[in-house]
Amino acid sequence: MGSDDAGAGRMLKDLFAGAAGGVAQVLIGQPFDIIKVRLQTTSHYTNAFDAAKKIYKNEGPLAFYKGTLTPLIGIGACVSVQFGAFHEARRRFETHNKKHNPERTDLTYGQYYLAGAAAGIANTVLSSPIEHVRIRLQTQPHGANALYNGPLDCIKKLISVAGVGNGLYRGTGVTLLREAQAYGVWFLTFEYLMKQTMKHTKREDIPSWKIALYGGLAGEALWLASYPFDVIKSKLQTDGFKPGKQQYKGAIDCTKKVWAQEGLMGFWRGLTPTLMRAMPVSAGTFFVVETTMRLIN
Repeated sequence: MGSDDAGAGRMLKDLFAGAAGGVAQVLIGQPFDIIKVRLQTTSHYTNAFDAAKKIYKNEGPLAFYKGTLTPLIGIGACVSVQFGAFHEARRRFETHNKKHNPERTDLTYGQYYLAGAAAGIANTVLSSPIEHVRIRLQTQPHGANALYNGPLDCIKKLISVAGVGNGLYRGTGVTLLREAQAYGVWFLTFEYLMKQTMKHTKREDIPSWKIALYGGLAGEALWLASYPFDVIKSKLQTDGFKPGKQQYKGAIDCTKKVWAQEGLMGFWRGLTPTLMRAMPVSAGTFFVVETTMRLIN
């Protein structure tokens, strides 16, 4: 097999493992995510537990999986892209390092961050519209007053009202910043913890529970490093389109208004359910990806 074929094979394996991790991520995390979005975009709830009780009481248990079809398909693709882009960037850094020092191919921790940031940037093309549609579905009125009949109807209406760039891809600028920072920290944290353990054992011999633990800790680090960007993104993606109903002119205007109206804590609203979600979701993602890679390699 030629080097190009081998490289394509590695990429396909990375993409497949990432897709498996993405499905696990959505199924574990969707109920936490809808609570996070409601807390970020409305003032109807006092805290995460209050939101959970009211959603259950007023909308029923299936409400926690509102808008799941879009992320189930889309997040699987997103995580696939994340891991595919990360490992491709990692291999390029390894090649670069080897040229300058044949004895050393390992990445520096700065390079791990950059490889993760590259994965986040590549992911933005998919994550921005997917999350926009999911947020619109999660925050729309319940029952007969629903604005959208489903993901495809939501996409059509967003495009018809404001076009692709200002409609479907609203909030992409701040999403790009969030993704680069978030996945730079995510992959860096996981690889740092793995490297510490690899001082004593081979990567393939690291037990599954440690992979899950390290993945969960990486998830916590991801959100702590990027959460204010996510708050701004959510507010932009639930804002109205028509003059008079639009609260924010853009990300900078939104940032100024959040600071003026809510202060510093406004940028951290909804963090508790996010961190509660991050540990199991990220643990499950890395566990599934690492396990899948071991099985197919």
